[in-house]
Amino acid sequence: MQIPLDLARTLAAVVDAGTLEAAAAELSITPSAVSQRLKQLEQRLGRVLVVRSKPVRTTEAGAAVVRLARQLALLEHDALAAFGGDDAASARPTTVPLAVNADSLGTWFLPALARIAERHRVVFDLHRDDQDFTAELLESGTVMGAVTSRAAAVAGCVVRPLGVMRYTAVATPGWVARWSPEGADAAALADAPRVDFDRRDDLQGEYLRLLGTDAAEPPRHYVPASNDFATAVKLGLGWGLLPGFQSDDELADGRLVALGGPPIDVPLYWQQWNLGSPLLDAIAEGITAEARRALRRPPVE
Repeated sequence: MQIPLDLARTLAAVVDAGTLEAAAAELSITPSAVSQRLKQLEQRLGRVLVVRSKPVRTTEAGAAVVRLARQLALLEHDALAAFGGDDAASARPTTVPLAVNADSLGTWFLPALARIAERHRVVFDLHRDDQDFTAELLESGTVMGAVTSRAAAVAGCVVRPLGVMRYTAVATPGWVARWSPEGADAAALADAPRVDFDRRDDLQGEYLRLLGTDAAEPPRHYVPASNDFATAVKLGLGWGLLPGFQSDDELADGRLVALGGPPIDVPLYWQQWNLGSPLLDAIAEGITAEARRALRRPPVE
């Protein structure tokens, strides 16, 4: 059994675009032609490859085909780059999907991509998720590389340490005066309003457990964007854990106060497909170099 490469590329285009109509516009063909290509590929492989929802979702079999299409596109870019000259200059930029946690995206990650894009014909399709879940996007074939908290390599991937993002529990002086005037102890924090990124964010909960308490249903504000999360804490909506990028200046001039207790260190790793691709390796080098400048030293393995 063989997978026709043009059909695999069509499936990847549908997944990237989200709908058959958008993929048709990208491929300069009709939606009917896209649908026929998908049907032909499914018949050839004997598997259902996509769930025709909005946006389109792949099945497990479809994810494997999309992964193949992305790998081929990456290797094709590397081959054209090796030719040099007009062939490389006129080639369409290669799309590289990457996964990254919100706090890295909002602080140190984008400068690395900007430097890479200056040297390579590449565009980035970024997927934002918690660092505990970005590795799942690698496993599904959705992305080629990811900033993750997982130290063990995903199957078919290589991993390298990036560094540690340290979080400190902070709040405004006004919030402290209102909610914990006798001191920000475990009992006061368990019952006071806090800011969580989303319903999967357990960083504040982990901090409370380190203090020896756990609030099952604390009053929470949900603010699902890194910079907006930091702003919510700085405006006094609640207490929260912030990295130094977003709190050092305010702690220094008194706009924020540290609540005490231990900092929480989150080790970060870079994982990418093990393809031996010069482009993917250049992306890894750029991200790793920026992480060395921005993050604390990685833990000793």
